[in-house]
Amino acid sequence: MEAQAPVNGGSVQIRTEDASRKLPNFLQSVNMKYVKLGYHYLITHLFKLCLIPLMAVSITEISRLTPDDLYQLWLHLQYNLVAFILLSALAVFGSTVFIMTRPRSVYLVDYSCYLPPASLQVKYEKFMHHSKLIENFSESSLEFQRKILERSGLGEETYLPEAMHCIPPRPTMEAARGEAEQVMFGCLDKLFENTKINPRDIGVLVVNCSLFNPTPSLSAMIVNKYKLRGNVKSFNLGGMGCSAGVISIDLAKDMLQVHRNTYAVVVSTENITQNWYFGNKKAMLIPNCLFRVGGTAILLSNKGRDRRRSKYKMVHTVRTHKGADEKAFNCVYQEQDENGKTGVSLSKDLMAIAGEALKANITTMGPLVLPISEQILFFATLVAKKLFNAKMKPYIPDFKLAFDHFCIHAGGRAVIDELEKNLQLSERHVEASRMTLHRFGNTSSSSIWYELAYIEGKGRMKKGNRVWQIAFGSGFKCNSAVWVALNNVKPSVNSPWDHCIDRYPVKLEY
Repeated sequence: MEAQAPVNGGSVQIRTEDASRKLPNFLQSVNMKYVKLGYHYLITHLFKLCLIPLMAVSITEISRLTPDDLYQLWLHLQYNLVAFILLSALAVFGSTVFIMTRPRSVYLVDYSCYLPPASLQVKYEKFMHHSKLIENFSESSLEFQRKILERSGLGEETYLPEAMHCIPPRPTMEAARGEAEQVMFGCLDKLFENTKINPRDIGVLVVNCSLFNPTPSLSAMIVNKYKLRGNVKSFNLGGMGCSAGVISIDLAKDMLQVHRNTYAVVVSTENITQNWYFGNKKAMLIPNCLFRVGGTAILLSNKGRDRRRSKYKMVHTVRTHKGADEKAFNCVYQEQDENGKTGVSLSKDLMAIAGEALKANITTMGPLVLPISEQILFFATLVAKKLFNAKMKPYIPDFKLAFDHFCIHAGGRAVIDELEKNLQLSERHVEASRMTLHRFGNTSSSSIWYELAYIEGKGRMKKGNRVWQIAFGSGFKCNSAVWVALNNVKPSVNSPWDHCIDRYPVKLEY
């Protein structure tokens, strides 16, 4: 079918048949969108809508009561005084038990992300130049690293520890301790300064770092530096991968349920100095290209009076462990290559395994956070699939109805791409993750906090907003934390994005 339209005395032919083949039916898409929004609104507010006629009937009946009716009601209560007192006592007792046994609210007072000095920045050219000078890598390995860097999503301003800037590198115990102290003490100093908390008021300390676990431990180094009190409950988590930050938060939450009126500090970091791979096995070279210096310190409280000054309230933590499966267990594995060089090997099955772990995690998370409308759709699709058509595509719940912001672990471009696709997120939803990967690289367990700081820096975190932090780690694990903003959240003093937030988002080219 063709149509003609006059333009300046001539005509332009428009082939509507071809256009209809190329363009989607936007009208149908818009109609379906509004149908779904209407359905979601109806189901979500069904209880309230049912209450309206009930309240109308109740108000009408109460308005018809005469003074004589009220007097008769009072006499009835007097005749049944014993029953009335017993019911009142039971109500008071039940309320007291509920208040005493309900989980204590956990508040995120503030957090601080470490910003390394500019002297530790490493550009692509410097990275490749130093790799050549080290003379440990073959030409094939150097070319492989160059390609990984170019496609990684990392920018030119990420940071490596001082020991890796030396030629030759000096991965000594002293240098590794120096990196750990620089990162941990750097973010803790800012945290205590911003919150005006006396370190001796800290009752619980949890530190996680997967690949560097010296004796005394990292948590002991913090106790010694800040002279924490002798009865502090300290924990040092190692070998738990990039999802260990959420594990630490979950552990601190459990401790705050037991210990009343106290503070908990969580420190999440990773150490690169002694974990650089100097061999030529490609599966073990990838971490060299992705992992960078970073760390964060988080202050949690179970004190009711801290609610007013806190940024967030914890809503849920969900942990999923797939370690019983051999492929999942081995997909991120620290080992030695055939030449005795130690490194972390990443399996080709990593993304598929991460997808399975995510599926298990959101299966648990869904009923806790999704509106009832989405849960009904998901359940109905599941039943239909079981009863009628095994090949029927499962319904993917719309998590955008449950969360306003997403902090997806900045493990690499592929991780972010897959979650954007599978959770049907928009570019804006994954912007914080992509920009964090670009600016700071993969900072392991602390990356989700740099992302939260990015959202705050952009002024997007409003009162009542919910944020979902998703992290993946060796083992294999997928862990989630859900927070709700208690106020319109402003960025913390000395945020890692202070000096550059106006330059972002940047356009990424792979």
